[in-house]
Amino acid sequence: METRELRYFVAVAEELHFGRAAERLAMAQPPLSRAIQQLERRLGVVLLHRTTRAITLTEAGSVLLREARTALDAVEAAERRTRRAAADQPRVVLAAKAGASTELLSKLLDAYAAEPGAVAVEMMLCGPGEPEGLLRTGRADVALLHRPYDTTAGFDTEELHTEQQVAVLPAGHPLANRAQLSLDEINAQTDLPLPRWPGWDGTYPDGPGPQVRDQTQLFQLIALGLACVVMPESLRDQLGDDHAVVPVPDAPAVTTVIAWPPHSRSKAVADLVHTATRL
Repeated sequence: METRELRYFVAVAEELHFGRAAERLAMAQPPLSRAIQQLERRLGVVLLHRTTRAITLTEAGSVLLREARTALDAVEAAERRTRRAAADQPRVVLAAKAGASTELLSKLLDAYAAEPGAVAVEMMLCGPGEPEGLLRTGRADVALLHRPYDTTAGFDTEELHTEQQVAVLPAGHPLANRAQLSLDEINAQTDLPLPRWPGWDGTYPDGPGPQVRDQTQLFQLIALGLACVVMPESLRDQLGDDHAVVPVPDAPAVTTVIAWPPHSRSKAVADLVHTATRL
């Protein structure tokens, strides 16, 4: 399969409409339809169920969509990292969730800058779930990720820090004075739904909670009594008087890891990882 064919199929599979997919690809619809038909004949499978009213993915089509996204991300990452390696001024791009691991980041950047041969570090501070995507698509060379919230499959990693989690509630809520809470008790609070964060592909999971993209938005929703959240204990320093914090012993511990592509041969990435693990 060619990357061109994969891009065609992903556009159709995501739009589930040949006209919209053709417009997205800036091409005419007939050649797009022929390309998908040729791909189906070559693979010997039906990728799309077509009716006069709708297009849906077959099971084979769902598998190809998932694999095609991964393959196209890998091609895109290769292009970006190749161009970055050829730049006149070498640099390493580090992605991290804004507001998380602040103390660790500060120590890491200072310690790495003091290393012989250190290159410029470009920081990409972004929303939850985004550092993983930046690393997979080659926009970042290395990232700080947080298990179990981030998926580290396909990366090399080193564990840096593990901490427990707490519930953040509106101050004055009936549960705010409890010594501890369980996950079941938190999930049972229909008046305080848990937020929904986007995945690395930008999509939100289903659920009743509000869609959030950053901690500032989340903390305001909690203060207004519209949500609650379970999060790493270290983030309590960012909370105000309109929030309450209660330990959640049965919540999974959160482990901060530094992650990088397993095929990376960048000395800058290796040096940055070494500095992080030494810290």
